[in-house]
Amino acid sequence: MAKELQGAFDVTVLEAGKEFRPFTGSLTALERWKKSGLFFDEREIQLLFPAMKIRKTGDLVLVNGRGLGGTTTISTGNALRVDEDLKKLGISLDGEFEEIRREIPISAEHEKKWTGTTRRLFGVCKEMGLLPWPTPKMGEYSRCLNCGRCVLGCPQGVKWDSRRFLNLAIAKGAHVIPGCRVAKVIIEKGLARGVEARHGGRKQYFEGDLIILSAGGLETPVILENSGIPCEPRLFVDPVLCVAAAWEGAGLNGDVAMPFVVEREGYIISPYFDYLSFFFNRRWKSPAKNILSLMIKLADEAQGSSSSKGVRKALTPRDKAKLEEGVSVCSEILRRLGVEKNQVFLGTINAGHPGGMFPLTEREAASFHNPALPKNLYVADASLFPQSLGRPPILTIIAMAKRISRLCLA
Repeated sequence: MAKELQGAFDVTVLEAGKEFRPFTGSLTALERWKKSGLFFDEREIQLLFPAMKIRKTGDLVLVNGRGLGGTTTISTGNALRVDEDLKKLGISLDGEFEEIRREIPISAEHEKKWTGTTRRLFGVCKEMGLLPWPTPKMGEYSRCLNCGRCVLGCPQGVKWDSRRFLNLAIAKGAHVIPGCRVAKVIIEKGLARGVEARHGGRKQYFEGDLIILSAGGLETPVILENSGIPCEPRLFVDPVLCVAAAWEGAGLNGDVAMPFVVEREGYIISPYFDYLSFFFNRRWKSPAKNILSLMIKLADEAQGSSSSKGVRKALTPRDKAKLEEGVSVCSEILRRLGVEKNQVFLGTINAGHPGGMFPLTEREAASFHNPALPKNLYVADASLFPQSLGRPPILTIIAMAKRISRLCLA
């Protein structure tokens, strides 16, 4: 939105985190530390990689990016269009998706670089009639070095992240203030006048004619609550559970993350090396290069909340049943590959796609503006999704942001 609006407006971006830097430490050294028992709580990863924010609630470890570029910097770069629920509300984003494809390189070029293990998994899924297909990715994957660090910040800059848009906005004159955490919107006489934030250890006020909240599915609801605007307790998070086995020379830790996708009702399956499980789950004992794992990404029920009191979210009986179904399918894929049933182990349930607490309805299909908001205040992130996607949301969030930008310009 900063890229779209700079010029018509004088844009200032307030970012709670700092400048993003990829993780450049030695993963081999971390494996040695792991054996010494130093890693026992997922929140420790923030000490090594501050851009990865970790929260724990109920059954779940919640992950999001904090810093310029947000969670796009620690995502797997997938470019899936997931706007079916928006279409049901009467929202068509066809034009926006077409525009995105002109701005962002999207392809499945990474398929040429798959490891032998990935190709074998793809073949097994085809034999089972699961209809796998290569995941479209954002970036220039002809330059990919198969380092396996997609979720740690691509060190080669192959993977696209939203800093590219942000840099274009800065080149046009936008201002960026990192380390500036917004607390609430100041509303007077029915209009948003600015925001109150904490920057450099002190409270500051930033005035604005137009305010856009894009703090993500966990933080935007807190800012709205602090501003006197209630949200709905409809938090979803797209939980991830990996089904894994020891497999000599698997090499998934050095392959593109989520190289292909199998779509099932209520979840997807994809090969994925889960660093959180590897470093903090005691069942993941084998060396990283010898772990074979399949991700289940679940479209969970929209029940939960994020507020000033913290995040409340738990898996429902339906969520657990769907995960069990996914575990069964993944176990069969591994069995057909040659893995014995007693060699299979599970990962830590984690989640990184929060949203849903300020959902769009049919009445906002044209305006993208909830009547509870002042007319010059908009929300532009995953909070707007009506329900869990169970699939990567970045491409669709960009499309929504483009539509909201046009509405603001109008």
